[in-house]
Amino acid sequence: MRAPGPARALTGRAVRALGGPARARIVLTLAATLAVDGADKGTVSAMAGQLKHTFGLDNTQIGLLVSVVALSSAVFTVPVGLLTDRTRRTRLLTAGVALWGAAMVLAGAATSYGWLLCARAALGAVSATAGPTVASLMGDYFPVRDRARLFGSVLSGELLGTGVGFALSGFVGSFLGWRFAFWWLVIPAGVLVRSLHRLPEPERGGQSRPRRAGDRAAGEPAASGVDDVAVEAARRAEVEPHAHLVLDSDPRRAPKWWSIRYVLRVRTNRVLIAASALGYFYFTGLRSFATLYTTHHYGVSTSVATSLVLVVGVGALAGVLSGGRVADRLLRGGRVNARTLVPAVCMLAVPFVLAPAIRVTYLGVALPLLAVGTLLLGAANPPLDAARLDILPPLLWGTGEGVRTMLRTLCEAAAPALFGYFSTTVFAGPGGDSRTGLEYTLLFFLIALVGAGLLGLVAMRTYPRDLATAQESARRIAESTDVRPARRS
Repeated sequence: MRAPGPARALTGRAVRALGGPARARIVLTLAATLAVDGADKGTVSAMAGQLKHTFGLDNTQIGLLVSVVALSSAVFTVPVGLLTDRTRRTRLLTAGVALWGAAMVLAGAATSYGWLLCARAALGAVSATAGPTVASLMGDYFPVRDRARLFGSVLSGELLGTGVGFALSGFVGSFLGWRFAFWWLVIPAGVLVRSLHRLPEPERGGQSRPRRAGDRAAGEPAASGVDDVAVEAARRAEVEPHAHLVLDSDPRRAPKWWSIRYVLRVRTNRVLIAASALGYFYFTGLRSFATLYTTHHYGVSTSVATSLVLVVGVGALAGVLSGGRVADRLLRGGRVNARTLVPAVCMLAVPFVLAPAIRVTYLGVALPLLAVGTLLLGAANPPLDAARLDILPPLLWGTGEGVRTMLRTLCEAAAPALFGYFSTTVFAGPGGDSRTGLEYTLLFFLIALVGAGLLGLVAMRTYPRDLATAQESARRIAESTDVRPARRS
């Protein structure tokens, strides 16, 4: 049966906005990959009450269930990043999602806290494939001029998945128990495995991109992996590359440790990694205790709390869909550091909105403030993700993202446990009230977002020259015909 006219029109408009059917299929598949991971994280938060009752846990142990996934993922992301630059990425991602589904089955079957913790650790090990492979595929599927905007669409999958984890897992768990809240996620994981298996593997360096709606040619060749918009913006700024960082041959022929060392020598990359880690640190802590905080602070039921979290999540979704668009528009206008400017402004503005939202007890005032705060948090991520690709040669995208994801997930691993510890020990007060402690914890750790914003200001100065360096490296690598290893300057 065909969809109603309005539904077809809405679908067609969405497909055109993404650049046509081929691009829409890629964006939706990669977004779904992040969605299943986000759904799992939302499930832990939604089931926190049942897990505490079943296994006799406190806030710190609940936080550890989230932390162990990030910690395990951090251990494996660098090896996966190196592998991403040297193997078929769609196949690697397909295998990762299949193993992810198996790990969810084990988590739902847990009979003790130790078993559940080990299952969560296994889940983190296989979910490590998502970050490096998705980022590398994004760089080769889409040109620079569209990258931040489309990154926003892909990142929206994580937020939608988290929302589904809160809502649907909460609904399933309420009627069938927490085990089924984990098990139902195996179904979308199985569907995703099939979709990933059918996804085409793009050539390295952006040589074979999917056709964009309105393109006359079948593809968008970009031998250097660089887009004219970024090149022109750097040229207008009269930026010269760092001569000692320009590569003249395939860096994958160099030793693996050299590749890791190179991506960390790029100053903007180091700064953006730190800024991203601080942002994710706070977001992970907030997400882990959102349901508990809402039920205790505003005196609502768990089902109402999960619904309110979804409402606030709409703000984050709007942010990831708009942040990249704003940055790309500024880039086309000649603002060469647009992809660092937008995140810096957003991160610095968030504490001024979230602090009063956390402090007030009237839900009618807090809800719109929380929505705006999460909008700003979401808007910072797509430009940051696109900027990290801009400042590295295409053949090192997987390695760069692997290093970034490792350091970011270490912060994610620490966040839930630290939030839980501070809420129950440091800020609990003389009566040991963890509810008040959680409020003060959420306020205290806003300092992480201030730090991320200040690092964004640093990146605004270093980004243009590192962008020019990556462009020059991409050009020389594409023109190189020798077989010498990359220069180890």
